[in-house]
Amino acid sequence: MAILYALVARGSVVLAEFSATPTTANAIARQILEKIPGNVDSHVSYSQDRYIFHVKRTDGLTVLCMADDTAGRRIPFAFLEDIHSRFVKTYGRAVHSALPYAMNDEFSRVLSQQMDYYSNDPNADRINRMRGEMNQVRNVMIENIDKVLDRGDRLELLVDKTANMQGNTFRFRRQARRFRSSVWWRNVKLTVALIVLLIIIIYIVLIFVCHGFTLPSCR
Repeated sequence: MAILYALVARGSVVLAEFSATPTTANAIARQILEKIPGNVDSHVSYSQDRYIFHVKRTDGLTVLCMADDTAGRRIPFAFLEDIHSRFVKTYGRAVHSALPYAMNDEFSRVLSQQMDYYSNDPNADRINRMRGEMNQVRNVMIENIDKVLDRGDRLELLVDKTANMQGNTFRFRRQARRFRSSVWWRNVKLTVALIVLLIIIIYIVLIFVCHGFTLPSCR
């Protein structure tokens, strides 16, 4: 494991701690707590043989962990930031007056779980995780661009078909206007012819009627 020991303290008062393996880390941790000024926020690291003690102190609350020297600083301090946030969120103002080890029974389990997570889960390294996600997005974009380039001929064909369809639409509209115009003129001519025919019929009828009334007077 990268992280082997962790504690949360107010000044030199330890409120919770957990050790993944039997070590003298707790004794060294208490010496470190005594050396750090109580009112000064700090992010420091101390070396001890092949182990590094990483310390984050904020507003009088100290979170400390011991990790292998191969773990670097990014993951241990990400662990400390996570633990500090969880502890404050869980206990609030009670941390300012709690007795020694008051939160140990409950919070030591959280320390154990998060130590295991930050030691063994690759997702714990947010920077590497973000880089992986960015690489995934980049690969998807490149793949999609390649697919579009592969479909270039089909896209050009689709553009040609679209242009042809637009030309056919314009021709159809012109032909439709011409057809409507010819039909209108045909209807006008037919209407005029019917009117003329009706006038002729009426004229013929009037002639017959007029002759019908005038024949008796002629005798």
